[in-house]
Amino acid sequence: MTTTPVVLVTGASGGIGRASAIACAGRGARIAVHYKQKRDEAEATLAALPGEGHAVFQCDVAQPEDAQKLANDVHQAMGPIGVLVNNAGIAERSPFEDLDYEQWQSSWRRVLGTNLFGPANLSFCVAQAMMQSGGGRIVNVSSRGAFRGEPQMPWYGASKAGLNAMGQSMAIALAPHNVFVYTVAPGFVATPMAESILSSPEGEAIRAQSPLGRVAQPAELGTTIAFLALDAPEFLTGCIIDVNGASYLRT
Repeated sequence: MTTTPVVLVTGASGGIGRASAIACAGRGARIAVHYKQKRDEAEATLAALPGEGHAVFQCDVAQPEDAQKLANDVHQAMGPIGVLVNNAGIAERSPFEDLDYEQWQSSWRRVLGTNLFGPANLSFCVAQAMMQSGGGRIVNVSSRGAFRGEPQMPWYGASKAGLNAMGQSMAIALAPHNVFVYTVAPGFVATPMAESILSSPEGEAIRAQSPLGRVAQPAELGTTIAFLALDAPEFLTGCIIDVNGASYLRT
């Protein structure tokens, strides 16, 4: 992009979101730091951002009214949103045989609400404004789990597969309006959300999935997301970029 826009990063209180916010701010963008509950961590992200003009916003993206309000609040406080990074997400693991029907339903509702319906609603609200202001970009943070299957969290794999399909559908719908949609699909990343499993007995096997013998660092995702947010060619719209250290190769 030729200008440095307002970039709304959801789930920016840590991990990939914080790294993405820092990378985009380092390029001169003004960052809207979104968080759901962790205000102190969001303020820490804000303090780590180079440059000026950044701000913090709270909402639960799984709530449709909150998503709409977030888009409006950022626009009013900071000006038109040039880039939306849909990073906020949750993961819940449970062996299939340990679930009862009520737990099965509640996991699907919670995870799809945050990982799919939230980005869909927020993308709709932001894209409406982008079309009126001349264009913009949306970057979705998916997962290799959308492709390889997630037996202990099928709701997570389904939510990310849905996010991929949504992004590609919106890329087609929005391209005539100069709005471009990109997706990144990481494997395991050394974030607080993954800390418990990476430090468990499973951690060694997870790191061995990549020929690099490790998992990704948040900054590696942040750099990739900043590229898509600010530099990527328009003709990449609709892409899904794997960032998994060759731990899972699609054919």
